[in-house]
Amino acid sequence: RAGLGAGLALALASSTFIGASFVLKKKGLLRLCRHGQARAGQGGHAYLREWLWWAGLLCMGVGEAANFAAYAFAPATLVTPLGALSVLVSAVLSSTFLNEQLNVHGKIGCVLSILGSTVMVIHAPQEEEVSSLESMAEKLKDPGFIVFAVCVLVSSLLLIFVAGPRYGQSNVLVYVLVCSAIGSLSVSCVKGLGIALKELFSGKPVLKEPLGWVLLVCLVICISIQINYLNKALDIFNTSVVTPVYYVLFTTAVMMCSTILFKEWQHMVLDNVIGSISGFLTIVSGIFLLHAFRDVPFTPNLLPLFLQPGRADLHPPWSSADRHQSCQHQPLLPSEDKGSQSAEEEK
Repeated sequence: RAGLGAGLALALASSTFIGASFVLKKKGLLRLCRHGQARAGQGGHAYLREWLWWAGLLCMGVGEAANFAAYAFAPATLVTPLGALSVLVSAVLSSTFLNEQLNVHGKIGCVLSILGSTVMVIHAPQEEEVSSLESMAEKLKDPGFIVFAVCVLVSSLLLIFVAGPRYGQSNVLVYVLVCSAIGSLSVSCVKGLGIALKELFSGKPVLKEPLGWVLLVCLVICISIQINYLNKALDIFNTSVVTPVYYVLFTTAVMMCSTILFKEWQHMVLDNVIGSISGFLTIVSGIFLLHAFRDVPFTPNLLPLFLQPGRADLHPPWSSADRHQSCQHQPLLPSEDKGSQSAEEEK
């Protein structure tokens, strides 16, 4: 219980830092755009000379470190859904510091994402116990995981070299899919390194194990790819759109990877299965509201008259003597029409 609570606390801190890092990076990229520097979406790397971008990278590093520790204490399917809080943090900070529009639909979408994540946490499947690098190595040799990893690598290469040049500037899913797919493999590396650190602190000769070093190298490569293509997505598209879409795709990829690697869904009861699916669909609904209606202005003029400020007195009260009659008590035809109709009947 104590380890689970520590994992949840670290996951909450991670979401806060990661949500703030999106805003800081976007702020740095916007400053470069004002100075006429080459944009990251066009292949430029001038953001490496911007201190705001490095501040965002530092925040993301702290958040990822907290996330790293959280995966060592709690199951991946319990830690990953809490990343929805980064959607709320990023959306609020973006509307405050970046002047990005967050209408009523976006706010409802953020709330739905939080509620769905809560449901997923409550009904999260318990992963199979992996307590040593030897058992982790056996999991990584599973044919199902090998097929999944190959599919992720092939699809990422197709997105980078085929879909990226054609649709990367117009479709938010291209670069975000690359980050999410590679991120699912990075979570597996993080889980293995967390186990290695636990064994190292317990006095076992982990540094002599080649698996730990292989996982470290793979983690560095995966994080580098994620940072590069996440910067491109942030430079081209709205932050309040990139963050939640990235969260949904990343969560889906991690759930699939954890299910294949740790066999988490084999011993779940029916109510937990229904709860997990319902929570995920709630998150998807929230993301749809946030993404589909991001450019729809929602002004007070669209509200009913009695909810609009300063216009509640346009309609006279029901108690006044001059109130309008109900439509049910009004004649179906005007008086002149009724007169003409009676004259025709007399003829």
